[in-house]
Amino acid sequence: MTTDITFPSIVRTERGLTVGGRRLTLYFLEDHFRAGWPPEAVRRWFNLSDQEIADVVGYIAAHREEFDAEYQNIVQHAEENRKYWRDRNRDLMERIKATPPSPEVAAKRAKLEDLRRKRRS
Repeated sequence: MTTDITFPSIVRTERGLTVGGRRLTLYFLEDHFRAGWPPEAVRRWFNLSDQEIADVVGYIAAHREEFDAEYQNIVQHAEENRKYWRDRNRDLMERIKATPPSPEVAAKRAKLEDLRRKRRS
């Protein structure tokens, strides 16, 4: 585990860059920033301290080029992982879709659909 003394809240672990003492990676937080979340919203949502969010934003800005390359590797690996599991489970998912629901589930679905119809009218 290594720490950049300029940004003491940021720690590199076997999982990559994380907020020290948490399982929260900077890559996950970057997903939120790229989705348009402002740092203050990220801070509140993930219960980060002012120092932690300042270190996250500061670290990413100070190491932008290196961080972006690492982030793209993480995103690519995650996509490959999703594709692997989607392909591996394709047959199983098709069998599940083709299996008719149990009578209990069918009754619950019918009741739910009836409630939806009543709500719309």
